[in-house]
Amino acid sequence: MKKIFVLLACILVMSSCKKFLEEYSRDLKYAETTEDLNKLMIGEAFLPSFSFSVYSQSTITTLNENQGVLAPWLHVMDDDSELSLANYVEPFEQTPRNMLSGFHNWSQQPNANVQNLEWEETFWRKVYKRIGALNAIIFQAEGLAEKNAEDKDLMHIRGEALFLRAYYYFLLQNIYGSPYRTGTAATDEGVPLKISEKIDDAYFKRDHNEVVYKQIIADLDKAAVFLAGYDPANKIRVGIAAVKALQSRVYLFTEQYDKALESSDGFDNLGYSLIDLNQYAENTNFTYRNSTESIFTMGPNSVPVVFLTDSTSAWNGDDNKASSFKVSSGLADTYTTDDMRRTAFFRKTAKSKAWIPGKYRTFQTYNDPVQVSCTFSFRYAEIILNRAEAFAMKGSDAEAREELQKLRIKRVKNASLAQLPQTNEALVAFIRAERRRELCFEGHRWFDLRRYAVNAKYPLPSSFNIKHPNYTYDAQTKSHNPDGNYVLNSFAQDAAAWQVPIPGYAIDFNRGALTNLIRPVRNVQP
Repeated sequence: MKKIFVLLACILVMSSCKKFLEEYSRDLKYAETTEDLNKLMIGEAFLPSFSFSVYSQSTITTLNENQGVLAPWLHVMDDDSELSLANYVEPFEQTPRNMLSGFHNWSQQPNANVQNLEWEETFWRKVYKRIGALNAIIFQAEGLAEKNAEDKDLMHIRGEALFLRAYYYFLLQNIYGSPYRTGTAATDEGVPLKISEKIDDAYFKRDHNEVVYKQIIADLDKAAVFLAGYDPANKIRVGIAAVKALQSRVYLFTEQYDKALESSDGFDNLGYSLIDLNQYAENTNFTYRNSTESIFTMGPNSVPVVFLTDSTSAWNGDDNKASSFKVSSGLADTYTTDDMRRTAFFRKTAKSKAWIPGKYRTFQTYNDPVQVSCTFSFRYAEIILNRAEAFAMKGSDAEAREELQKLRIKRVKNASLAQLPQTNEALVAFIRAERRRELCFEGHRWFDLRRYAVNAKYPLPSSFNIKHPNYTYDAQTKSHNPDGNYVLNSFAQDAAAWQVPIPGYAIDFNRGALTNLIRPVRNVQP
């Protein structure tokens, strides 16, 4: 039998790497059956899911590990978080504040701790590693399909692989690339696009946004064909619902509102439903793997290692200490008193009673099988918000209000259509605010702010900025006092800080073919 070779992606020793993406090539192994490819998908393509147990303030210790905290900085760059400080924690401790302040303050070199010592940002490597594996799996699956085109399991694997490749490029693009602008997408710089299973003897550079998004959309279109009518038995494998969810999101980001509605059409018939918070039991999980809202999840839940209580563990001296993050007052103030998400989505710290995220309550249970990721998940509520926004951006205000009301009657006591804005611009602003309230700490806000900033119809005003308060420590009183703010200005004024720099190891491997915008030095402002 002719052997089918599958390229498995992994990291080589750093010093031996000559080309970008070649570092992810390890070995050649044989795959002769659909089950072989399925095992490769499980082992090489998905982000691993696992839980964290939190016993001290030093929670950011696993950044470089395979089963470690993954992209925790996504939660601290936007306007939904701010510092949570109490008493004194040594600067060498690997606490959220000490390790992630560079990202929180949009520093020139964000992957540096408070002692200005750099740490390696590994999300880029981990994702491109999986793209390398997916490219090989997609190629080899095509070969297997030539022999058995009717193999349903093989079709599902092909659909999953295409979905994951599209999703990974969407994440990379919205982290390391420039926001998608309809008028300049053909020239705006994104991330390197690699869809071949071969190791090219070439250095890689950034591809343009239009090229990257066309590939994302093409992969999703193919995935929709392979996964048509398929609903997996669990939420950790990909079905047609996940494809539709990502399609609707991608079309929103590219301002193709008719297609956003078309891709999500009929989603209400797939068996998903909203949790009614009128029946919510306090101190239980709002979101969990088998929830009627959960569509797909992979990867860890990093929220508990970023947003800590100020009484983590009394026995090791961490009682009444904090060196982490909390919910910003700007976000907390957007919830009205009759909004039931105040109870379901948050909890209060033991000492200061500050709000921290609490959609998933049992985060101290190690390897909890019902946990969902805080970043790499899809939920039914987003579909409704996507549709509401698409309708509103098209000027179909009545339909937008109807979609929005589906969500609000499950979230806000006595919610009525009469409470919703009557003008189009005000309605769009309300939908954006509702999206912030509903999807907070699920990996959406930073991406959403980027696309709002350059939206062709209703861009954020030039006066828009994000302020993160800074504090100085008074040893005598053991208290932290306000000391001005770090400020991120509008995209037009501060574009370089609205995207994460490509890590130095990728730039070095490409001999400078990859470049970053120069981020300015950022100081505390009064």
